[in-house]
Amino acid sequence: MASRLPLRETVGMALTTLTSNRLRSLLTMLGIVIGNASVITLVGVGRGAQNLAEGQLSSLGANVLFVVPGRNDTRRQGIESPKTLVLEDARAIAQQVPSVRRVAPQITLSEVVQAGALTATATVSGVTPDFLPVRNFEMAQGRFFSASDLEGARNVAVIGPDLRDKLLPTGSAIGRQLRIRDQAFEVIGVLEPKGAVFGSNQDETAYVPLTTMVSRLSGRDPTYGVVLSFISVEALDERSTSAAAFQITNLLRQRHHILRDDDFAVRSQKDAQQIVGTITGGLTLMLAAIGAVSLLVGGIGIMNIMLVSVSERTEEIGLRKALGARSGDVLLQFLVESLVLAALGGVIGSAAGLGTVAMVAALTPLPAAIELSTVLGTVLLSGTIGLVFGVLPARRAAQLDPIVALRSL
Repeated sequence: MASRLPLRETVGMALTTLTSNRLRSLLTMLGIVIGNASVITLVGVGRGAQNLAEGQLSSLGANVLFVVPGRNDTRRQGIESPKTLVLEDARAIAQQVPSVRRVAPQITLSEVVQAGALTATATVSGVTPDFLPVRNFEMAQGRFFSASDLEGARNVAVIGPDLRDKLLPTGSAIGRQLRIRDQAFEVIGVLEPKGAVFGSNQDETAYVPLTTMVSRLSGRDPTYGVVLSFISVEALDERSTSAAAFQITNLLRQRHHILRDDDFAVRSQKDAQQIVGTITGGLTLMLAAIGAVSLLVGGIGIMNIMLVSVSERTEEIGLRKALGARSGDVLLQFLVESLVLAALGGVIGSAAGLGTVAMVAALTPLPAAIELSTVLGTVLLSGTIGLVFGVLPARRAAQLDPIVALRSL
């Protein structure tokens, strides 16, 4: 019985065969290249979306809680803004919850803001001086509201940088006038860029004192008093957030006389990050699965081309067997050819995918990124697909009868 060919010689013969048919080899690899590039790109973009969302949420502060109004059954009935949070609730939290450092009640409206001949539809928020440290905002120009601005219900405004660019694009914004409804407001400050959170662009917002908002824009509800959109709460530190949430929940249940369903919710940054992480993680997995379909198609392409190659090389296989080559040698050679096509296509496709991810990160706000383990896993997967889809052609070549094969010479 003839001895098995050395692995090095088998690999060399496989590479020689592939290089002798360069165009066919390149076209065969194309499916794997596209598949790998698709997986790397889609996973990188999905990871970038997750990083962007987590970065925006982390800007809220690790020890910030949000108390939002809403009863589950009223939401099901289609009531968008149930009146369950009032200014007295915010004052009670500040005075009676020991785990809380600051409380920032907020009223939010959508209004047309005008500066001279320029207008823009923007969010107008009534807040207190504690809003700035609670929400971790920084001033770019001017100042924020003072206690005297709040007590005097003065017509002053602090605006985001995007709103400034729309309404006051030239010169300094400090000291200039804005009109909201029929009221004139003096701009006293411009905030540093903050970005969007929960789909709302914080940089296109005009902030006014809460008392000014109530007396001149939103008004009081005759039944409930000063109705709030939500309450931002700063816990003593990150470790105190759970205790603060528990204490706030108990306090508001007592104040609202709740026996069963809460008419409010207390949310933390971690809660939001977990929700966003679950959603974006699922989307990334789905995108990777879509890209993997291209890899499957590439594997089928390799199998088809290798089957054609077996038919074309029947005489070669018969001659090799007649000279003493074993079926295992023929099987290994065709498996190596399939593996080389798939692995090389995986490397080229991964390089193309990495280039696309880098381009997305450089040209868009999306911080697209990809881990090395994902790249290596994708290349390994493409090689495995090459082996799996190369088994059938390799077995067919190995099982050829040398006498039958030589008859075609």
